[in-house]
Amino acid sequence: MLETTQQTIERVGLIPVLRAKSAEQGHAVVKAMVEGGVNIVEVTMTVPGAVDLLKELKKEYGAKLLLGAGTVTTAAQAEATIEAGAEFVVSPSLHPDVIRATKANQKISCPGALTPTEAITAWEAGADYVKIFPCSAVGGASYLKALLAPFPHLKLIPTGGVTLQTAASFIQAGARALGVGSDLVNLAAVDAGKPETITETARAYLQALADVRKS
Repeated sequence: MLETTQQTIERVGLIPVLRAKSAEQGHAVVKAMVEGGVNIVEVTMTVPGAVDLLKELKKEYGAKLLLGAGTVTTAAQAEATIEAGAEFVVSPSLHPDVIRATKANQKISCPGALTPTEAITAWEAGADYVKIFPCSAVGGASYLKALLAPFPHLKLIPTGGVTLQTAASFIQAGARALGVGSDLVNLAAVDAGKPETITETARAYLQALADVRKS
């Protein structure tokens, strides 16, 4: 049976955030992550030619890679990225029109929020997940746990400052998945000709998540 987008996100437990400076760099990072077992990527709209990169990755990997679009702040961007192959749409902030456009296309919506009011507003606007950003700047795992106390039904994805060292604590606090940036999506490693660093980090993240789930 085919997994749904949500099942894949929660099973893998990671959404690597790709802010590459070029399509070439983006391809190299994705290849290294996939080799490490992480088959999800969020291509942000800050990447030059982001929509084209999504199309290229879709063509190259097909169903083997779950594609998402990040830093999406308008309905038009949401529609363009979904057409290019994005199965989930992530925003750093709350844009009801982006949620509506995403849901109208039957894709997964993950707007950004930080405060309790923003988080519940995003959820009530139709979000499938709420990205808590920048989570580490306001207390990390302890903040996530505090948010879930009054709102245990929320599906939260902390992003911003998630590292291999803090990953387990976020899952223990109730995160459904983790938005991971430069700690995994290591652009410097690709530029230095050491993509294996990313592959090894991807494996380490998956192991850390497997360990915390067992315990």
